[in-house]
Amino acid sequence: MKNLRIVFMGTPDFAATVLEHLVLNKYTIVGVISAPDKPAGRGRKLNESAVKKYAMSNNLTVLQPTNLKSESFLHELECLKAELQVVVAFRMLPKAVWQMPKYGTFNLHASLLPAYRGAAPIHWAIINGEKITGVTTFFIDEKIDTGEIILQKEIEIEYKETVGTLHDKLMYLGAELVAKTVDVITKGNLKTKKQPYLEEKNAPKLYPENTKIDWNTSLESIYNKIRGLNPFPAAWTTIQNGDKTLNAKIYKVHKSSLEHNYKTGKLISTKNELKVAVADGFLIIDEIKIAGKKKLDTKSLLNGFQFSKDANML
Repeated sequence: MKNLRIVFMGTPDFAATVLEHLVLNKYTIVGVISAPDKPAGRGRKLNESAVKKYAMSNNLTVLQPTNLKSESFLHELECLKAELQVVVAFRMLPKAVWQMPKYGTFNLHASLLPAYRGAAPIHWAIINGEKITGVTTFFIDEKIDTGEIILQKEIEIEYKETVGTLHDKLMYLGAELVAKTVDVITKGNLKTKKQPYLEEKNAPKLYPENTKIDWNTSLESIYNKIRGLNPFPAAWTTIQNGDKTLNAKIYKVHKSSLEHNYKTGKLISTKNELKVAVADGFLIIDEIKIAGKKKLDTKSLLNGFQFSKDANML
């Protein structure tokens, strides 16, 4: 079997796990491209990406370009003499980069394309109540997540799944699919398929505007949104507590479909329980972080924090 010269591109933990799988299985990684170091924390110390840390620990050549179109970077990349490039959780590549290797450049995406193209496919699959998702490898072209599909692998989304647990499942599934994709390309028995057009089911970047809870939607919809954003970046809400307005992030919840006569958004607290009335039941909060305080389970929070009788979610 021909051992292709591979350049790997990626930045976060998700990508680092895929790179590790390739290295441990003796694929020839001739270079690694990752994001430049960024200042982080109170001391603004430069923080290296997970991919860079793994690559350096394995004595792999690392490039960290700020400009992917610069002549100096393109020259360095060309000198690596890659036959194939693998991209996982990186950024959009210029044509000069993705068309460079003989066998092209493929990307791993954490959805069953064409569904959930975009920056946050794992989150939106859960938020939208999907029962199945998966991973896809595809050749990169001029647009985002639209290239010809190489391989796909499905996985069920469990009813209590969070973005944290699903992220890790797809990470390991994706690592296996990337290796399998390299093998298919190496053996030359490659059959790709064009992606069908799909207008719906996008996965846009997450902002405060689209991660805020709308308490006027259904109990199921709110439940899905919270687990689809737990633990990162977390669904948030505003609480009117007496004369104070507080912001809070909500993590773990469960639900009750009991009928009631409360106004939507009404926050009901006892010594051990915190729940919100919505149109078709109650959302019971198990873990919450009020701005300026630690993330706590509800019982611990209620030991030292009091909600007013007229408290309401806005």
